[in-house]
Amino acid sequence: QVQLVESGGGVVPAGGSLRLSCAASESIFSTKKMGWYRQAPGKQRELVAIIATSRDTTYYADSVKGRFAISRDSAKNTAYLQMNALKPEDTGVYYCYLNNYRQDYWAQGTQVTVSS
Repeated sequence: QVQLVESGGGVVPAGGSLRLSCAASESIFSTKKMGWYRQAPGKQRELVAIIATSRDTTYYADSVKGRFAISRDSAKNTAYLQMNALKPEDTGVYYCYLNNYRQDYWAQGTQVTVSS
């Protein structure tokens, strides 16, 4: 059972930056992929960014391309989501996600609020 501990959310004005971290309880070296989804009030959960850890291949939702960057540090078993030029529509609960070829795991979620 993999435990994910997420941190880094908060309140930021539009145009600001935040960095989310997601620490896994075991090695992410052989993990299939990690990433973040988000859910805004009244909306479905949507994919934000994913990193395929075998080759560091990344995928971003169109709405965040050019503003967000996902990365990982295998030595620390941690993934990061750098969020720049934040917009009010980025507001929501951000959930870290991990797939280790056997099962999906989710963090508890962290609130990101971007004020206009």
